[in-house]
Amino acid sequence: MQRFPCILVDIKDGNTGTFLVIGQGQQQDTRRIMPSANDVVVERTPTEPRNVSLYASHVKAYPRFLNNGFFRRLKWAVMAVLLALYWGTPWIRWDRGIGAPDQAVLIDMPGRRAYFFAIEIWPQEVYYLTGLLIIAALSLFFISALLGRVWCGFTCFQTVWTDIFVWIERFFEGERNRRMQLDKEPWSANKLLRKAGKQTCWIVVSVLTGFGFVLFFDNAPTLAHQIVTGQASVNAYGIMAFLTATTYVLAGFAREQVCIYMCPYSRFQSAMFDEHSLVVSYEAWRGEPRGKLKGAVHGRDAADVFSGRGHCVDCKMCVQVCPTGIDIRNGSQLACIGCALCVDACNSVMDRMGLPRGLISYDSSFNQLARAKGETSPRRQLWRPRTFIYLAVIGIVVAVMTYALSTRKTFDLNVLHERSPVFVELSGDRIRNGYTVKILNMVRDNGHFRLSLEGLPEATMTVIGKDLPEAKTVDLAGDSDSVGTFKLFVTAPRASLKGKKVDLTLVLTNLDTGRIIRHENLFAGPDPE
Repeated sequence: MQRFPCILVDIKDGNTGTFLVIGQGQQQDTRRIMPSANDVVVERTPTEPRNVSLYASHVKAYPRFLNNGFFRRLKWAVMAVLLALYWGTPWIRWDRGIGAPDQAVLIDMPGRRAYFFAIEIWPQEVYYLTGLLIIAALSLFFISALLGRVWCGFTCFQTVWTDIFVWIERFFEGERNRRMQLDKEPWSANKLLRKAGKQTCWIVVSVLTGFGFVLFFDNAPTLAHQIVTGQASVNAYGIMAFLTATTYVLAGFAREQVCIYMCPYSRFQSAMFDEHSLVVSYEAWRGEPRGKLKGAVHGRDAADVFSGRGHCVDCKMCVQVCPTGIDIRNGSQLACIGCALCVDACNSVMDRMGLPRGLISYDSSFNQLARAKGETSPRRQLWRPRTFIYLAVIGIVVAVMTYALSTRKTFDLNVLHERSPVFVELSGDRIRNGYTVKILNMVRDNGHFRLSLEGLPEATMTVIGKDLPEAKTVDLAGDSDSVGTFKLFVTAPRASLKGKKVDLTLVLTNLDTGRIIRHENLFAGPDPE
């Protein structure tokens, strides 16, 4: 391909300038030129660097409140249930016997236990928490594949508390237009009182949020009395203060910014959707071209009023009720939390216009495309390979956890070999090893156990603090719901050792239940002669 030289001219002032010649080899030649009298000289103003922000400026959302609509009522119902569980669960009692906490749901940090009604979790059973997290994650994926972002729109703590704070704001400052006008007005006594009342209620709700959270970590009646009387621990007040501050900031001021910028779920939720997942969307085939209505509507047939145009009247009600302030008519967006309040708002407008509902719908993209083609019968395909896989994995994890809980050990054995000295040579050509034996009794009754040895037929043992002779077995007692620690010496003839280290198995038998636990360890000795 033939290349032609390019000449770039740069006039510096009215008399002189430079031109740049770029030839085939990309060589540059800059020379001085003198413009003639007939030349038109264009003076170029040097451009200054501009600081362009990569972040969009924040526009505060003023969500409009809806009194009616299926999804609005559903949000209120879900919110009432979740708040009742949050503040009411710590007060539920559960009898576990004498000396045991009677709070149904309790995370006992000093006692290193977690209680959930009849289930008691010890620190070494933290894998149950892993199982619960796996079930929660898979359930979230399963629900998202079926119903879209229903978690974000109805059950997320950020959504629930933001709804409370917005309701309080509306109570003190009025509806959407009034709140926008109040923010623009100069400060006055009326504005100060309204803002102060709102902030006071926000703080009260935030304090109650922190108060409800700490009740899960101690006996609720006792801790509540201590908090009110100023006798609670520094940790309790510190956790309350932290939850109070985060609730006040996130629900009162950050609001939709949490969903848009802080929440990771909004960024990968689309990977869990398919054409049959329920999502909130605008049916452009029916609504466009949109526009304001001209003339009166009442008394006229809807078909005549909307002849040659779309059903969207551009009232922007869908935008006004959106808690994140987006326009769903622009398509599916990351900031859409799937609350479907825009569906209620649009349906109310369609009802007034005498038009069918569903211009903004909470439906699958499959059905939306079908309606665009003229098909009227909706198709709900809830069970499909994606949902079957999620449900199958959830079932497997639940089954494994159920089996583990039903067959969990009520006692356990842990044996630590002494490191210094590893062994001691005794008279009579005998070798002694020391061990620390810990017996975990996970029931509320005293336990009775028998410890024996396997692997060294001629070995005997004795327990420090027990006035018992050396024997092949020893009976030990364990207190209820505790860990018993014992110092154990095992002695064996040197001749019975076949090497520097010999495998040794300690066998613990629960005399009350007959169950047996074996712990593999070793018996150390000197180098064989």
